[in-house]
Amino acid sequence: MVTSDPDTILVPTLGRPREDEALVYALETFPDADVTLLAVVTPLDARMSEGGVLERDDERTAAARERASELVATLDQPTAADRVEIDIADGQPGTVVPQYATDHDVDHVVMYGHDTRSSGFVNRFLGRGIATTVVDRTPRPVTVLE
Repeated sequence: MVTSDPDTILVPTLGRPREDEALVYALETFPDADVTLLAVVTPLDARMSEGGVLERDDERTAAARERASELVATLDQPTAADRVEIDIADGQPGTVVPQYATDHDVDHVVMYGHDTRSSGFVNRFLGRGIATTVVDRTPRPVTVLE
């Protein structure tokens, strides 16, 4: 089986720490690919973890775009801005990321996530992890950095 390097990479960002590592990894590992940094805006009625407080939709969308722009600006790669396109999507990350990857014919997803296979207690208490959900629902390869 012959595999080729991906042409398009999707890096979702939820405004969590260490997501810059996923973007750097994507840019370094796939130097010829176009990268989309997808800022996911969680709906107001979504269950929140980590004690997050949500603002109005327009404020959250503007803040997500700003965080994504700052993430690209902080990279120590002069050509990063030329290779990274920022897009915004509203919805639950575990649904939005796989749907975006399918709709935009993305070849590979790279994301930062915590342990993707948590213990039974953690799953029951916190619910299923976003990274696990994305891996299970995305028909393309997904790399999860921990």
